[in-house]
Amino acid sequence: MTRIVAVGDNVVDCYHALDQMFPGGNCLNLSVFARRFGAITSYLGAIGQDAAGDAIQKALAAEGVITERLRVLPGPTAYCVIGHRQGDRVFLKFDLGVSMFEPEEEDFAFVETFDAVHIGQSSGLDAHLGRFAKTVRLSYDFSTRRDADHRASIAPLCYLASISGGDLDPSDAKALLRSTLDAGAQWCLVTRGERGAYLGRGDEFYHVSAVTVDAIDTLGAGDTFIARTLVGLLRGENPSEALEAAAQAAAETCTRTGAVGHPAAMAVDAGDIPALEDVR
Repeated sequence: MTRIVAVGDNVVDCYHALDQMFPGGNCLNLSVFARRFGAITSYLGAIGQDAAGDAIQKALAAEGVITERLRVLPGPTAYCVIGHRQGDRVFLKFDLGVSMFEPEEEDFAFVETFDAVHIGQSSGLDAHLGRFAKTVRLSYDFSTRRDADHRASIAPLCYLASISGGDLDPSDAKALLRSTLDAGAQWCLVTRGERGAYLGRGDEFYHVSAVTVDAIDTLGAGDTFIARTLVGLLRGENPSEALEAAAQAAAETCTRTGAVGHPAAMAVDAGDIPALEDVR
């Protein structure tokens, strides 16, 4: 069975108007979604000794995600305050808490037992990517970061390089994919929100349109897309079919509140929240 470990960032996403918080963060979300898609997954990160950290641990346990290398440290769990405008998520405020950490030798040895490791650019682990990639396939989420020097340094390490390009027109999105592959990534995925996504390898090029739904909350849709694509590629699925499945799964994520669900009463003192019209 496909085995994926996600290493890096976690938060609780705080929906201030609902007085609820949800486990989140790119790497945590991917570990949950990939598990739902049938992979054996583990999450390796750092949480605080507080109610938010407890909520994350309970959610991961409920989803069957392995957490033996999850750190529980003194201090607050990272949080992000989420607002919405016409169904699309808006980040209002955040605090990194104790989420940043340095990998230990035992972490590297643990990661070697998996088929792939996923790390995001917000995890603060770029300095260690080379070592991770020596022993296991690397999936890396550039998110919206697109500077050429950064991509050139990381793309050669990537089995799958994922980039968020919802603001790009088709020609620019295709050029971004092409340049990332030319820089050395084996596969490149450019997600474009309601405009679909592009996937490429070598001279192969695939496109999928977004699945139309009545979106409630877009938080986690991109992480869903990456997770389903990564699982499909590792399984050897037809790339077009993997993309179609990813688009369907991402659309379903948009129909519920919170990236992975598991709401808990908000236990984060986020202080003053910036005003935003249509906040839910």
